[in-house]
Amino acid sequence: MIHSSEATSPLLEQLHSLGEAAISAAHALAIATTGQKNDALLKMATELLDDEQSILEANHSDLQQAKEKNISAAMLDRLMLNTDRLHKMVKSIRTTATLPDPVGRVLKSWKHPNGMLFEKVSVPLGVLGIIYESRPNVTSDAATLCLKAGNATILRGGSEAFHSNQAIAKSLQKGLQKAGLPEASIQFVPSVDRHAIALLCEMDRYIHCMIPRGGKGLIETVKRHARMPVIKHDDGICIAYVDASADLEKAKNIILNGKCQRPGVCNALETLLVHPHIALALLQTTGEALLRAGVELRCDEKVLHLFPTELKKEFANQLKKAQPEDFKTEFLSLILAIKIVSSLEEAIEHIQTQGSHHSDLIITEQEEHAERFLREVDSSTVYWNASTRFTDGGEFGFGAEIGISTGKLHARGPMGLEELTSYKYLIRGHGEVRRS
Repeated sequence: MIHSSEATSPLLEQLHSLGEAAISAAHALAIATTGQKNDALLKMATELLDDEQSILEANHSDLQQAKEKNISAAMLDRLMLNTDRLHKMVKSIRTTATLPDPVGRVLKSWKHPNGMLFEKVSVPLGVLGIIYESRPNVTSDAATLCLKAGNATILRGGSEAFHSNQAIAKSLQKGLQKAGLPEASIQFVPSVDRHAIALLCEMDRYIHCMIPRGGKGLIETVKRHARMPVIKHDDGICIAYVDASADLEKAKNIILNGKCQRPGVCNALETLLVHPHIALALLQTTGEALLRAGVELRCDEKVLHLFPTELKKEFANQLKKAQPEDFKTEFLSLILAIKIVSSLEEAIEHIQTQGSHHSDLIITEQEEHAERFLREVDSSTVYWNASTRFTDGGEFGFGAEIGISTGKLHARGPMGLEELTSYKYLIRGHGEVRRS
């Protein structure tokens, strides 16, 4: 366990200084106009483009250090920036500038019998602490979404992306300065000291909500230490169930996309459940395609028994017997656990007990089964005949996302602008007093 008393005094002072500046910036952002915020976003996008070379050089430095530490290929992919990915970050910021301002919306209004007017109005959350790992694009996505929603941010990225994150944050701050908004609206913790996480979690005087994005260790650390509300972005154990009536070609395309397009992200498929009536045909089509794509298949005994002999011989190194923990694992690589389930009911039960309630999928041509799956699976996003890779703020039309919330309170699924606001009640009277 990390204790704040273990931390050095300079780090504590540095973090409190960030907190004080963030509180001041949050007040300025809360009263900023939509035009001011959009102008800042567009200037921040321009600064990222202008600083492209220095950002990519910083990322190259992070990649070299990561390779020296033998970080997995999937993690390297999450860490890597290139021109295309940087330009997507810029596009995301510009899209965010075009979205409706979530602040100041009248969510509800009514009149008291005595004549007072009541309004429920959306307001910023305040200061958000965002702790994340690996992906440097989170620095831009999180900071710019929070800005549009009128929130200040204190960002603490993973040590593996330290130089990349720092370079991106500096560019964003330059855009803020040129737009006349406080640079402290976006602050990056300039330290890889592991004690910073626990210290940030204790700063409820300054931080109103903590959002962790990463592995179990990070999530548990934040949950254990946080003195403020936490919106967690937990494991992505995404599960697909192939029903007896599934279209085989459709199933193959969806499953290959879900597993192979980008296996190191949280919305990639990790478990495949198959109805016995379609299992052999699916293994002969989708199973072979997965093997030829380099996927290691961890199969239960029924699946291993059904696999065609010629494929077992050709891909002996990629076909392995599944262990119970494989069906509770976010692999984040070219590994897929496969299990035969006897029915739709068993598939739903497996998802409810073994999944992480992130993104789950049914592939079927039977509408009744699909609607039951959509209704009964209690996950943040539930799909019928579409890839789980669509669980993404950009794909949902949110511009970008803070992350994918797997909890139930306040925010669920891709967390966009609306989820970055709270509300308050405004009451306008004419001298009314309560009599009873």
